[in-house]
Amino acid sequence: MPAHILVAGGGIGGLATALALSSSRGRHRVDVFEQAAVFGEIGAGVQLGPNATRRLQQLDLSPGLAAIAAKPEALVVHSAGSGAVLARLPLGDAMQQCYGAPYFCVHRADLHALLLDAVRARGTGTLVTGARLELVETSDDLVCVSSADARAWEGEALVGADGLWSLVRQQMDTPSAAEPPRVTGHTAWRALARQSDLPAALRRQQVDVWLGPQLHAVAYPVRGGEWLNVVVIAESAPAGDARDWDQTSSIAALQQATGRSGIALQALLEAMPGWRAWTLSDRAPVASAADMAHERVALVGDAAHPMVPYLAQGAGMAIEDAVALADALADAGAADVPHAFARYAQARWQRNAQVQARARRNGEVFHATGAVRLARDLAMRTLGARLLDQPWLYGG
Repeated sequence: MPAHILVAGGGIGGLATALALSSSRGRHRVDVFEQAAVFGEIGAGVQLGPNATRRLQQLDLSPGLAAIAAKPEALVVHSAGSGAVLARLPLGDAMQQCYGAPYFCVHRADLHALLLDAVRARGTGTLVTGARLELVETSDDLVCVSSADARAWEGEALVGADGLWSLVRQQMDTPSAAEPPRVTGHTAWRALARQSDLPAALRRQQVDVWLGPQLHAVAYPVRGGEWLNVVVIAESAPAGDARDWDQTSSIAALQQATGRSGIALQALLEAMPGWRAWTLSDRAPVASAADMAHERVALVGDAAHPMVPYLAQGAGMAIEDAVALADALADAGAADVPHAFARYAQARWQRNAQVQARARRNGEVFHATGAVRLARDLAMRTLGARLLDQPWLYGG
């Protein structure tokens, strides 16, 4: 018999999980619980490498994804000070030919809406809003969750897709389960503008990255190329509450933390109409399969392996998790859930740990100073695309 699966969290990871599970051969019933009053998503841009878009294609989302995405022509790395080009990686057709799937940039809310519509169309479970879960109880055969307003639900499995501060994670029987996330000391600012509102010289249809001492910036198109997403990350004092992903900020606050960059980058930053900020947090790389599943409880996305955004793979790993979980449960019934979850965790933990570790290392490389920075720039000028490409990641 198909399993009744409860998914805590209605973000990109939770909805991708619900869609993958309801699309699998098992056709499981999947109920999704979102603490907000409505299903929605904050934030701005998301980069989706071929590893992520390939899996979204497996979920039959190709037409909808193509309609909302921008397809950047290249990834171009610059010096934040001089603006000089350090390296260039072709994207567009080159990624499709090399990895069999495109490299897309999307608005987070657009991707969320695409997944939500697909889950609703599948119609194999219930979408519950206003459900702030407070308690998880498990037995040999069932999992029960209850909310702050005294509602309760039960099923044969629970998937924690409830993000960095996951309640479900805290119920896992591992030493690290109750440990709080690590606040990195890095702060991110983001801004979004309609390209037609920007001077022509600032519009772009590629991913541009600027590297500077203890900071970097990235800009790329979203919403079919009609909007531009800009993010600046600096090693500066955390901005406000570490749990708040949507703090009001300003160009003045950004400049106070980062200083003024080179002319080209500064012109772009000053042209953006408004800034939001958030504190970056992560966890140590996943140490074992036990960190991702135990008995009838499994974790996906940031609940399992939050990472700094220096590899642009947070959403990608959550989508990979979702498809892998559905694969593990494809031929499993309710009684088989613990073994299926164990297979899922075994299949995923090492890759997620590798991505977490590489993301941390990229942050050190991006923000390098002194001799290390000079060596980095020389390597980029010399190796170019060979240094920027990630076959181990995009081909996985």
